[in-house]
Amino acid sequence: MADEKDWIDYIASASQNLTNIKTIDKINDINGVIPHSNYSLNDNDTGFLEYSNFTTDDYCSSNHSHVYLNVTCEFPINYAEPMYGYIAPFLLATTTVANTLIVVVLSRRHMRTPTNVVLMAMALCDMFTMLFPAPWLFYMYTFGNHYKPLSPIQACQAWNYMNEVIPAMFHTASIWLTLALAVQRYIYVCHAPVARTWCTMPRVMKCLIYIGIAAFLHQLPRFLDRQYVPHITVWRGHFEEVCRIEMAPWVHALSLDGYFITYFGFRVLFVHLIPCTSLVVLNVLLFRAMKAAQINRQKLFKENRKSECKRLRDSNCTTLMLIVVVTVFLLVEIPVAVVTILHIISSTIVDFLDYHIANILILITNFFIIVSYPINFAIYCGMSRQFRETFKELFIRGAVTSRNGGSSRYSLVNGPRTCTNETVL
Repeated sequence: MADEKDWIDYIASASQNLTNIKTIDKINDINGVIPHSNYSLNDNDTGFLEYSNFTTDDYCSSNHSHVYLNVTCEFPINYAEPMYGYIAPFLLATTTVANTLIVVVLSRRHMRTPTNVVLMAMALCDMFTMLFPAPWLFYMYTFGNHYKPLSPIQACQAWNYMNEVIPAMFHTASIWLTLALAVQRYIYVCHAPVARTWCTMPRVMKCLIYIGIAAFLHQLPRFLDRQYVPHITVWRGHFEEVCRIEMAPWVHALSLDGYFITYFGFRVLFVHLIPCTSLVVLNVLLFRAMKAAQINRQKLFKENRKSECKRLRDSNCTTLMLIVVVTVFLLVEIPVAVVTILHIISSTIVDFLDYHIANILILITNFFIIVSYPINFAIYCGMSRQFRETFKELFIRGAVTSRNGGSSRYSLVNGPRTCTNETVL
């Protein structure tokens, strides 16, 4: 789902269609129709080709399975159905509730800081990454309709946009927002004077807009790279109109190899490799700065400089919380990046990847990305007293928290605000 659902579609279709598209076209010319995607014993009477001895696995490994939209063959169904059909609905509900609470809490007046605005945008992107494909996941996997032909054309287009393109767009934005969050914190901790210029609220808002536009432009070709045309086939003894997938003429004009290599190459470099590498480096630098600040805090404590000591403690709390957020992100994103890089190498240099295993791996890694979405709420509640206090004031009856001198002067983890509305060392 989310980020790499679009990749799975092309593991099977793009890489195989690059070599099999001529064969498929010849079959279309000869037979006029192609049997439906899900064939089991005596399930379909095609009248054209004999599939009575085909199992679903046999059919999905054949050239015919990618002629038109075939949800059963997109994923290893034995894994996809329980994960996306039975577990994902609970994760969707949990993510929607948790991220909505994050947005409500962080949007409170006294919680509006540059860091909190980025955290709120991340929560929205993660939630939309799950909300858009949710109706289709329910229909296909929860209600067990993945084997049925999908029609009309508008339904096939909606499936493509809502299940692949739009979630990938929001997840891409979430990745870049996480990088922006880490860069912002690095500036606060290691270059405090610069933060007064670069980490103001107007600049952060502009950064969020730029990230949203860049994520949309990155996925724009995916809105236009394929088209669905009506296709008549015989399914379970009667004629059925399904959607045949065709690549757009402009993609053929560029060449399929050139288009897919460019798209996935850009994605590997700018959505996976550079962000993940940068986040690892920034996490290490932030951790070192936090340890140095801890040593400095101990010296201040011995000198009885309690005010400065408290400021360093609060800043370290903020830094530690964001390190944890970024670490959780890296744990689920790096495996996806590795498999995607292997796919690029296997498609362009040497063919070594077993795509059945790759499909299973990418399915599992995507599932863990979904699992990670509600975790940030737990991190904020566990590591931010100010977040907990605001949450209690909003949702727990009678829980009124006193703000000594105004806790509105504090950021997400009780850090005293400067003129940049954020914690600095």
